[in-house]
Amino acid sequence: MKLFQSRREMLTTAGMGFGALPLAAMMADNVTADGNPNAAKVSHRRTKAKSVIFLFMEGGPSHIDLFDPKPLLKKLAGQSLPDSFEKPVTAMGEVNSPLLEDQRKWAQHGDSGLWISDWLPHTATCADDLAVIRSCWSNGINHAGGVCSMNTGSPIAGRPSLGAWVNYGLGSENGNLPAFVVMQDTNSQVVNGARNWGTGFMPAIYQGTQFNTTGNPISNLSRPKNEDAAVQERKLRVLDYLNRRHAAARPQQSELEARIAGYELAFRMQTSAPEAVDLSQETAETQALYGMDEKVTATFGRQCLLARRLVERGVRFVQLYHGSGSKWDSHSAIEKNHTSLCRQTDQCVAGLLKDLKQRGLLESTLVVWGGEFGRTPMSEKGDGRDHNPTGFTMWMAGGGVKGGRTIGTTDDLGLHAVDDRLHVHDLHATILWLMGLNHREVVYYDKGRPERIDQNEGHPYTGIVG
Repeated sequence: MKLFQSRREMLTTAGMGFGALPLAAMMADNVTADGNPNAAKVSHRRTKAKSVIFLFMEGGPSHIDLFDPKPLLKKLAGQSLPDSFEKPVTAMGEVNSPLLEDQRKWAQHGDSGLWISDWLPHTATCADDLAVIRSCWSNGINHAGGVCSMNTGSPIAGRPSLGAWVNYGLGSENGNLPAFVVMQDTNSQVVNGARNWGTGFMPAIYQGTQFNTTGNPISNLSRPKNEDAAVQERKLRVLDYLNRRHAAARPQQSELEARIAGYELAFRMQTSAPEAVDLSQETAETQALYGMDEKVTATFGRQCLLARRLVERGVRFVQLYHGSGSKWDSHSAIEKNHTSLCRQTDQCVAGLLKDLKQRGLLESTLVVWGGEFGRTPMSEKGDGRDHNPTGFTMWMAGGGVKGGRTIGTTDDLGLHAVDDRLHVHDLHATILWLMGLNHREVVYYDKGRPERIDQNEGHPYTGIVG
C-alpha cells in the first residue's frame, strides 16, 4: 500500500470528486439540476393532492358553536366547571366563570348526517365533502403563540411556515407565478405579520408572496409607461449583474438571492399574472356563487375565487386570512361577533368547495379550514368565550380526504381533546402526507442540524383518506 502521493497524483485523485460538490449543494438546498429552487419536484409517493388552500380564521372560531355540539353545556349553563373536568390554563384566567350555553340550532346535514350549526348554512350544503377534525390541540395559548404555532409548528418565532415547507418540498408547477401566495381580508395586519408566511432559517426564496386586499392583487407589476419590453429587459440584465456581484460576497444572506429571484419572477409574471388575477373572465354566475355580488361577502369571496384561479394554474400553496387582526377573537359578545364573521365567510367557503368540485379540481386541491385555537365552554364577560388551545375543530376537504365524517372527539363540554388527539405537528404532518411528502424526509440542514416541520414530534393521520 502506497502511503504517500505526489502532488500531481493528489490533485488527479481529488479532482475526480469535484463533480460531486455541486450535486451535494443541490441536495442540501433542495435545488433542481437547472438551479431553480422553486422548480417542481417529485413527491415521495403518488397522491391526489397537488395544491393546498388554507382558510385561516384568525382569532379563534368557536368549535362548540359551529361543528362540535355539546348538549351537556346547555344542561349545565350558568354553573361552574365540574370538578371532574381538568381545569385549563386560560389566557384571561377566568376558569371559574359560569358555563355559557350556545344559542345555536343544530342539524345533521348531507347523506353523512354531519352536525353543523345554523351559523354556517352554506357550508352545511357541503357536509359530505368535509372531514371535521374535532380533536385538535396546540401549545399556543395567546394569539401570537397560537397563530405562530399553527403556521410554523412552534409558539416561538423563528421557524419556517407550513407553506414554505410545502414549497421547499414540492416546488411550483408554474414558473411564472409564485409557488406560495398569501392574502388578507383587510388592511389590518395578521398577528406576527409576515413571519407567518416566512422561512425562518430556510432561504427566503421559499417565503409566501403577499397579494393585495383590494384593487390590483399584485403591486408594481405593470411595465412603466413609455418603456417597451426590450428596454426593460436591458435594465433588468444590468440590475441582475449588480445584484449577483453584490450577493457573491455575501452568500450567508439568502434574502439577496430571494430578491434576485423575485425580480426574475416579476418579469415573467408581467405576461401571465394579469390573466391569472383577472376576475372579469369569470361569469356573473360564478362570481355570485362566491358571494361577490353582495357587499358583506364580496371581499372574502373575491379572495376565494382568486385562490381557485391560482391553484388552477399550478400555484402550490394559497393561504387566505379572514379576520385579520384577530377579529374572530370573542372574549365578549360572541353572538354579534360570530354572526357577522360567519356571514362574511360561509357562502364564500361553500362557493369555493362547489366551484372546485364542479371543475374537477377538488380532488387535486386540499382545502383546510380553521384558526389558531377554539373557545372555552366557560363564559367571559358574561357573553363571550376565552381562548381554548386544548381542544378545538378544524376541517379538511378534497385532496383525497374522505368527507362526510368527524375525526376525534373532545370531552362532553368541548374543553379538552380526548380521542384521536391531533397536535399541530400531527396536522402539519398530515397535510404534507396528503401532498405526497413523507414529513420525516423533508429535511433542511440548518448549521449542520437536520430540521423538520414537526420537530420530530408529529405523525400523519393517514386514516383521513378513509
